[in-house]
Formats: sequence, C-alpha cells, structure tokens
Amino acid sequence: MSGIFPDHAFGPEPIRTCYWAETVPDWRFDCPPLQGDAQVDVAVIGGGFAGLSAALHLARAGVDTLLLESQFPGFGATGRNGGFCCLGGINLDDEGLARAVGEAGRREWRVVEKRAVELVADILSQESIDADTHSKGETKLAHSPKAMRGLEHHAAHIQADYGVAPVLHDTAELTALGMAGPFHGGLTLPIGFALNPRKYALGLMQAAQGQGARVHGYSPVVSVRQEQSLFRLKTPHGHVLARRVIFAMNGYAPDHLSPWIGGRFLPAQSSVLVTRPLTPQEQADAGWTSAQMAYDTRNLLHYFRLMPDGRMLFGRRGGVNSSPTADSKVMQDTRAHFYAMFPALSHVETPHGWHGFVALNRSGLPYVGPVPDMPNAFAGFGYHGNGVAMGSYAGALLADLARGAVPQHTYPAAMQQPPPRFPLGRHRRALLPLGYIQLGLADYFG
Repeated sequence: MSGIFPDHAFGPEPIRTCYWAETVPDWRFDCPPLQGDAQVDVAVIGGGFAGLSAALHLARAGVDTLLLESQFPGFGATGRNGGFCCLGGINLDDEGLARAVGEAGRREWRVVEKRAVELVADILSQESIDADTHSKGETKLAHSPKAMRGLEHHAAHIQADYGVAPVLHDTAELTALGMAGPFHGGLTLPIGFALNPRKYALGLMQAAQGQGARVHGYSPVVSVRQEQSLFRLKTPHGHVLARRVIFAMNGYAPDHLSPWIGGRFLPAQSSVLVTRPLTPQEQADAGWTSAQMAYDTRNLLHYFRLMPDGRMLFGRRGGVNSSPTADSKVMQDTRAHFYAMFPALSHVETPHGWHGFVALNRSGLPYVGPVPDMPNAFAGFGYHGNGVAMGSYAGALLADLARGAVPQHTYPAAMQQPPPRFPLGRHRRALLPLGYIQLGLADYFG
C-alpha cells in the first residue's frame, strides 16, 4: 500500500474481531467491483465518511458520480473507529490555531466544528438512518489536577466559541452521574453524540446509491493519469474516465497515487476494544453507568463509552508497528489501560479488539481543497481522529468544489492551507516513537 506501514496493516487481520462487523457485516455493503470501462463527471476515490458524503452530496446535486473503494465502504478508519460524532478535527490549541489562521479564522473554525456535528445529525434524519445514536454531548475528564485547571480555563471560552453553556463537574458529581474513575473532574459540552459508525456508513452509501451514485467495492485504484481534459483511473478490472477526481482516502492513501498528497499526512494507530455486555451490577461496581461518551485529557488519550446494549467500548492512541505479534501486544496494552481505569471490570472478557489509522497533518489542520499539481482534482485528509463529523463535512465541501460551485457550507480558512510535508518521506513512521515518548512524558508530568 503506502509503504509507511507493512501490508498487514491494510489487510483484514487488524479488524478480524471488530465488533462493528457483527452489527453490519461487510456483505451488507452491496457494491460489486468495477468491471470494464466507465465515464463520469466526478470519480471519488475512497469509501469512508468523506468519500461517501461527497458521493451523496454530488448525487443530490444531479452530478454523475462514481465511487471506487479498494475493499468495501467503511473498511478503513470509517468502519473501525469509536463512533464519536463530536467537536474536533485539528491538533492545535487555541493559541496555535490563532497563529495559523488569525483570530477570525479561529472563531470561524469553532463554528464549523459545531456545524459538522449538525450535518451528520441532518443526514441521519433526512435519510432515516438508524445508527444507534446516544449520549447528550461529550464529557472530557481531567487526568490530573493541572488538567482540571485547564478545563476550568477552557470552560470560560466555550459560550463565546460554540454558543452553548458547558458544565464543570467535580469528582463527587462525576460519581453521582455514573462517571466515576481516576479523574480529577470533568467538563461536559452539550454538542455531539455517539453512533455505530458502520451503520452510519452503510446508510450514507445506500443514500448515495438511492440518488444515483455508482459505488464499486473491491476496486483499488492502481493509477491516476491525466489525459488532456480527463482523468483515467485504472483498477484491476476496468478504467474510469472522469472530468474531475476527489481523493478521499485519509490515512489509508497510498503515497504513489498522488505524489503531492504523499508525505503530507502521517498515519497513526488507534486501538479499540469492546467488552461483552456488562450486567447492571457490573456497571455499578465499575462506577460507570452513564450513556455519555467520554475521553480524558491525555495527549495519548483514552476514549470510552457504555453502548446501548451494555457493552463498554474503550480506545487509546499508540502503536508504531503492524504485524500479528505487534497487534497482539497493542491489544494487550489496551486491555491493561482499560483494567487500570476500571479495575472492577478486570474479570470481564473483551472478545472484540482491533486497530486502524487516524491521519495527522504536520500543520495540525485538516486539508480540503485542490491538488495543486493536478488541475480539477481535489483532496480531503487529516481529521486528527475526528473523522465522523469532520470527514462528513469535508465530503460536503469536496462535492461543491468538484462541481465548481460555491460551497454551501462554511469553507474555513483552517481547511484551505496545504499542509507541509513531513520529513523522511516514506520513512516518516520513524517519527512516531519519539513523538509518543514526548507525549507520554507530558501526560505523566501534566
């Protein structure tokens, strides 16, 4: 694939025991491989949230659209994430964001974060997609006294940034709310919700197909070549001629497909486990009975939620290798983190465990816009682990850009800056271990 991680990372083994596959098996994504030749207005490469959203919005506008996915839609990060539809999408604090795009750009981005969540809610409603939604916003939990002071400082700016009132919690209140743990307080924002990401992805695909978009799975794009005013996309069993192209592969984009995109993002692993259903007594013993989605303030954060059927989902960042042995070690470490946070659940089985890639841009900002060395080609990538909402929003923007229309949604300055390349090129994965050490030390001392 990209050469950044071994081919094992891009195959089926890392999601062999993914819980979402039990709720929506891959065969539910009815999209046969491309056979023969096709000609379209817009070709979308990638069947994740961004690609499916782009296909849906293009088809709604009456644009002849064809989507190509190397496996089945939702195979990548889309079908293996934690299902947090929430604020986020950048890897900068307020000061860094203001330095990058100015104070007006910072405020604009905060509005877009909220609108991205609202866009997903609108799609779910408009297309009658049942994605097992729950949680009233999100709760951020302080892992240290210093982090709690940071949440208190942050709370003072939330009303101005998002137009909502946050709620600060001390440890006693967290316990009363059913969110007990090794936390020093928390902050709840009433924006966002949790969902089943595969059910959402399936709904997006079916909605796009219902509007006339053609979706082909198991059709990896081998090459993209411009021929005068058209693009020729080669797959193992066919070719597509398109007037315009959207690259929507995020952390799963192979470097060779677009030399300009290659090297501008860094795939980073995120690992998830899901327990068997917990009994009410087990939930009470653990101190976690809330349906609220939550995450902590660590740089190498933990994210977790109690799902509607009583299973606990728990995820964490980390992992720099991909092989059967490395996968086993990562999941062993993830279980250790889970049991350390919820020791009363140390007897509970975790039959489901998997990992996938988030995409980090060196700028700390996502990119949505033209591919400079390919006229009439557009790309979206780098959602920094928040692709449910921001990937969906990026897809809507890409759809408008690809059809030459003024974006119907706010197109923030924070998404328009081409990110610089990472050093080391195809060997840039070597940057991760040192970065994780630095972040881990900051978490320990902060």
